[in-house]
Amino acid sequence: MDKELIIRSGTSAVDFALQKDGKLIELNKEEDSNKFNVGDIFIAKIRKAVPGLNAAFVNVGYEKDGFLHYHDLGPQVSSMLKFIKRVSTGKLKDYSLKNFTFEKDIDKDGVITDVLKSNQSLLVQVVKEPISTKGPRISSELSIAGRYIVLVPFSNRISVSQKIESKEEKDRLKRLVKSIKPKGFGIIVRTVAEGKKVAELDKDLQNLMGRWTGMCKKMYKPHHPSKVLGELNRASSLLRDIFNDSFTSIIVDDETLYTQIKDYVGEIAPSKESIVKLYQSNVPIFEKHGIERQIKTSFGRTVSMSKGAYLVIEHTEAMHVIDVNSGNRSNKSRNQEDTALEVNMISATEIARQLRLRDMGGIIVVDFIDMGKAENRKTLFDHLRNEMSDDRAKHKILPPSKFGLIQITRQRVRPEMNIKTREDNPNGDGEIEAPILLINKMKTDLEKLIKKDHKKITLSAHPFIAAFLTKGFPSPRSQWFLDHKRWVKILPRDAYTYMEYHFHDKEGNEIL
Repeated sequence: MDKELIIRSGTSAVDFALQKDGKLIELNKEEDSNKFNVGDIFIAKIRKAVPGLNAAFVNVGYEKDGFLHYHDLGPQVSSMLKFIKRVSTGKLKDYSLKNFTFEKDIDKDGVITDVLKSNQSLLVQVVKEPISTKGPRISSELSIAGRYIVLVPFSNRISVSQKIESKEEKDRLKRLVKSIKPKGFGIIVRTVAEGKKVAELDKDLQNLMGRWTGMCKKMYKPHHPSKVLGELNRASSLLRDIFNDSFTSIIVDDETLYTQIKDYVGEIAPSKESIVKLYQSNVPIFEKHGIERQIKTSFGRTVSMSKGAYLVIEHTEAMHVIDVNSGNRSNKSRNQEDTALEVNMISATEIARQLRLRDMGGIIVVDFIDMGKAENRKTLFDHLRNEMSDDRAKHKILPPSKFGLIQITRQRVRPEMNIKTREDNPNGDGEIEAPILLINKMKTDLEKLIKKDHKKITLSAHPFIAAFLTKGFPSPRSQWFLDHKRWVKILPRDAYTYMEYHFHDKEGNEIL
């Protein structure tokens, strides 16, 4: 399994495309205008505590107040309030917490007005970016993420990632962390810490303690609201969370960003520093690596898959609905049940990719093709769970219902990635599908005709489309010949509209 990160830098945004074995699986955008990234910590003021919601609205500098529920305060919020007050007035200059006297934990079933008051200063962390009409979702249970560990101020707990299955390894990591853990801080050990030595964990811890100290220095006589700790830039945070030995290349088209990433990779994985490369060419980086083509074919309402199957993805206010269609399947499978299972398995793989690619969240309902056998339904369910195991967003998958529906909940912490794939119609009003989708549709139709054993096939199309199909090496027509050992004659037709095309047989009869 090879992973490749392609980074495109623009004037106002940076785009990150993650490919797995040559297929786009994740697309991220970092915009200069986004001041509320997940992980950012602000010193803010309580605008109003609402007992009826058992929550407070907090002014974090966004047009809509941040929402802070009682259960997101953290048990040691009273200690934090005392710490903020003493640091902001200059009475406390030792930020290590080793000599700091902690307050009693708050009641887990308490009321917000017993803890917070209007106009009170509080440290809050963004856990969900502003989406649609809602302000950011925030928490005052702070955590500062590193490569191997997560530092949790005002806590004493040590916990290890559930994804580390070996009990011996969990116990080993707990012992190591306990030996280096500073007083007053909790530590969460991340999955990538598996097998690491105490020196690597300690280096990560010292880096996080440095960030905590830097944050505390900004809290002396602060402006409200203001950001006191920013999450790493999206490139570094992405690498921190997903980088592993399976990465084969990181390609960047901006020299400054290239230097930053090379230094960061050199810090977290010195042996992999050489895979970071600077892209220098007149051809745009996303065009060169086939990202642009994949974006056009992956973000529409309809998503084509192998062997003629396709998905239809609809978005509503309450949920996302995905319909699985078999399309022009061949009848090679022994029966309908085998065909349904094959299409469903292909679809499950693509659905797992689509959820990550579009960063779809909330409730997702998938209408798979009905299958009569219980063992086939279990096979599908297990396959979907396995395909989604690499998804970093928290998610839960329910087994298929008696109607063949699978329900998925997936955490959404950022606005969904929504890319327009339709383009203005050059023949008049309205919009049409992107031309690259037309080529894919032609290929699917051609496969259908070849299965019906049509010998000589002619394709008539608009002159622009005909020229695209025949120019270059390998041209799309040449690729069709290599794939199917069938030469297609292509005729330009001036009378055709831009997106119109027809297939004819050797007698000139229209066959599709």
